Amino acid sequence: MTLLVPEASVLRIRPGSRVETPLCRLAHRLAVISGWRRYGLAFLLGVCATATLPPVDLTPLLLVAFTGLLWLDDGSTGPWASFRLGYAFGLGFFISGLYWIAAALFVDIASFWWLVPVAAAGLPAAFALYAAATLLATNLAVRQLRLPGAARIFAFAVAWTVAEWVRGHALTGLPWNLIGYAWSGGFPGAILMLQSVAVLGIYGLSFLTVLAASLPALLGTTSLNPLSPGRRFAPAVAAGLLIVVPSLLGAVRLAATPTVETAYFLRIVQPSIPQTMKWEPAAAQRNFRLLLDLSSAPETRKLAAVVWPEAATPFLLGRDADHRGEIAAVAAGRGYVITGAVRTNPPPNPVAQVWNSIEAVDGNREIVARYDKAHLVPFGEYMPLREVLPLQKITPGSLDYTAGPGPRTIELPGLPPFAPLICYEVIFPGAIVDEHDRPAWILNVTNDAWYGRTSGPYQHFAIARTRAVEEALPLVRVANNGVSGIVDGVGRVVARIDLDTVGYADLPLPADMLAPTPYSRGGDWILLALLCLGLLPAALTASRKRNI
Repeated sequence: MTLLVPEASVLRIRPGSRVETPLCRLAHRLAVISGWRRYGLAFLLGVCATATLPPVDLTPLLLVAFTGLLWLDDGSTGPWASFRLGYAFGLGFFISGLYWIAAALFVDIASFWWLVPVAAAGLPAAFALYAAATLLATNLAVRQLRLPGAARIFAFAVAWTVAEWVRGHALTGLPWNLIGYAWSGGFPGAILMLQSVAVLGIYGLSFLTVLAASLPALLGTTSLNPLSPGRRFAPAVAAGLLIVVPSLLGAVRLAATPTVETAYFLRIVQPSIPQTMKWEPAAAQRNFRLLLDLSSAPETRKLAAVVWPEAATPFLLGRDADHRGEIAAVAAGRGYVITGAVRTNPPPNPVAQVWNSIEAVDGNREIVARYDKAHLVPFGEYMPLREVLPLQKITPGSLDYTAGPGPRTIELPGLPPFAPLICYEVIFPGAIVDEHDRPAWILNVTNDAWYGRTSGPYQHFAIARTRAVEEALPLVRVANNGVSGIVDGVGRVVARIDLDTVGYADLPLPADMLAPTPYSRGGDWILLALLCLGLLPAALTASRKRNI
């Protein structure tokens, strides 16, 4: 029996015969690319992966980036060829994703010009090793266990996720630009998928995302069989289900959790003071006056607190009763001024220690609550190996900052209890809330003026938004310059003040409507269980090989 195709085709297909599809031909062409073109394309695919993250938000490019990478890797002649390919991909990903770090050095370029190549290229070059290790591990698993195509995809997704987790913890960690954050920005409907972090955390969402983006690579290795079209499209269907099912569950969660306002109104103040002027002695009083003027503007609703950004005041409030008195005048009738501040050991002793802190000042000039930043920025707030590296930190002052004890809950009369976070402390999942003394909301003060008009401030806001969903807690974010705003417990942005905007907003605090999430209770143990499931195809394959 012969199956006839339309007359325009001269091709005859017999039962069980296989014919290469266009995707198979494309996969083959990518696999045979060699030399600089191979690594140049891998670099560009890494850039494509960055474009899926805020503020570009081209999430569908995940399919291009990861499917293209795996098709290129089909042509790798051995583990170290995979390592080099992964390194090229990682270099493109991290150079385009972390370039904004170098912008901080231009605040004092005369002192730190020599660090620009280190920040712009050296740091991405080091982080690219994680992507290289991912492809190396995948290649070794395929060769040693003789994994078929689907098991290879699962192994790759597991290896990528493990590399992200290690990057987020090793050497104080930098869990920035995790692939799961492709759902944290403005792509239509992304907030539905973002709800998954309430159960899986951001690393678990990265695993689902990489798996879904990589499964279509199987379409390039599955030839067309006219008698089994379902099998041909199975990878695409599986990838779609990995997105559609969590998104439907996310839609149910969003529908069941409307934004409910409390009776507590906060004034968030964004002065947008350029970083070059932030610590200029001649501008200190002018900057302070700007904060006071924005905070003293008439309010239409009774305020529970006025919130200033990280290190807002240029004065040491614990040692400066006069400026503390001016702040108290604002707090009178407005509850409190909660401000980022640099604090020192108590007077009258000379300054010997400094902390990057949040301090709450009431109408009686008293500092009634305080939080000290626990997760400090290496090279920014302290110098690692100071005895070995005779270098100065990037932030002003000769003293290293002292780390605080870690997550805590602040309780102030007239306000629901809150978890304070300073700057990039908010990027560390599972380490932002004292689960034994659970707060009703999260406060994140920051200063993204260091990074100018780059992708950094937008990414920082999107990351903070993800923490709100993970913990199911409203989040209030106040930046000197950057993106300020309020996010409810399921990630809806209730209000925002955009980058480079000088102003304030009086906003109601959203209610804490949800119980603690599975992720807030189980943490990365849930991720471990998910990764074990991801390794199941490889384990089954290895078991079958042993039994043959």
